[in-house]
Amino acid sequence: MSIVVTISRQSPQNGAVDALPRFPIGFAHRGARAQAPENTIEAFRLALTLGASGLESDVWLTADGVPVLDHDGIVRSGGRRRPVADLRRAELPATVPSLAELYRACGTDYELSLDVKDPGAAAQVVQEAIAVDAGNRLWLCHPDWRQVARWRRLSPQVRLVDSTRLARMSEGPARRAALLADAGVDAVNLHRRDWSPSLVETLHAHGRAAFAWDAQRGPVVARLVAMGVDAVYSDHVEVMMAALAAARAG
Repeated sequence: MSIVVTISRQSPQNGAVDALPRFPIGFAHRGARAQAPENTIEAFRLALTLGASGLESDVWLTADGVPVLDHDGIVRSGGRRRPVADLRRAELPATVPSLAELYRACGTDYELSLDVKDPGAAAQVVQEAIAVDAGNRLWLCHPDWRQVARWRRLSPQVRLVDSTRLARMSEGPARRAALLADAGVDAVNLHRRDWSPSLVETLHAHGRAAFAWDAQRGPVVARLVAMGVDAVYSDHVEVMMAALAAARAG
């Protein structure tokens, strides 16, 4: 399933939302990790085979400047655990894919959400996505929205995501949404328990998309879709996509 996504970067004074995702994106969290080793090409391929419209991973930069996909950025090398940042690409286990390898293996016909654990990786990630004409399907996520906003200068195409929790919005959701709109940050990604219909409405009123992670069961996905969220993240791709299909049919 190909999801056409265009996000309005209008200021909150400019009017209604008219350019959010047409239908919720189904992000496979670390690939189809419930059925294959997470963050591997096998898991990403399987997720797409199962119908995922988006893939999710974490990205780090190696010592020689290669963006690679791994959850915690610590790998076994030479019999001990070492940070990805201390190793060259050739020193990493073969199971840890680079971003370029993901694109070569899986193409670009999906949304790609990357949790940028190493902020220094952002520029190279954007460059590689644009090189394969996938810049407008790349979502860069980080828990510091000001850091995310700084990445807007890298490209007008890339999608930017404030990954946080409701309790951390000290200024309140409406003010945060307005700040994000002014800064060109496209979406907010919250835990599924943080979302409510009114919160989704607040984000949409400012032209920002609402993403929900940890949607592991069909009824949870259905409830989030009913609230109006624009994307969900799940380990269980078949369950997620079945629930999205049912919501769309209904």
